[in-house]
Amino acid sequence: MDEYPWMPIARSYLGQHEVPGPAANQFIVECLRDFTDVDRAMAKSDETAWCSAFANRCVAEAGLEGTNSAWARSWLDWGREPENDEEYAGAIVVLERGPNSGHVGFLNDWGDGWVELLGGNQGDSVSLARFSDSRVLGYRVPV
Repeated sequence: MDEYPWMPIARSYLGQHEVPGPAANQFIVECLRDFTDVDRAMAKSDETAWCSAFANRCVAEAGLEGTNSAWARSWLDWGREPENDEEYAGAIVVLERGPNSGHVGFLNDWGDGWVELLGGNQGDSVSLARFSDSRVLGYRVPV
């Protein structure tokens, strides 16, 4: 497989970031408003957790249906587990973040004990960030 169709889309948004103070980045507001089920008040702020909103936007722009949820762990019920090593690059990764919350992004790279995700709301921006692989709850690819 060459690449999941959402990866070039996600890369094109690298550098989008939250705006300090009461203003909000309209890109992030659109992700929340148009690609998740958050209420309108929460969708007006780039302070609302938006990693799943970003993943939903990229998947939708790639022509697939996402979870339409702002909850990162909703992705654990999407698609299927990868079946072979080739399917992992670019897969959707769900990380643990406390007992009931999480983080979601796209697998960009990995090594011994870590995964690198291309995702939203990483350092308040769309960025590449490394996480311990002990936090991985699951990998998902399209059915």
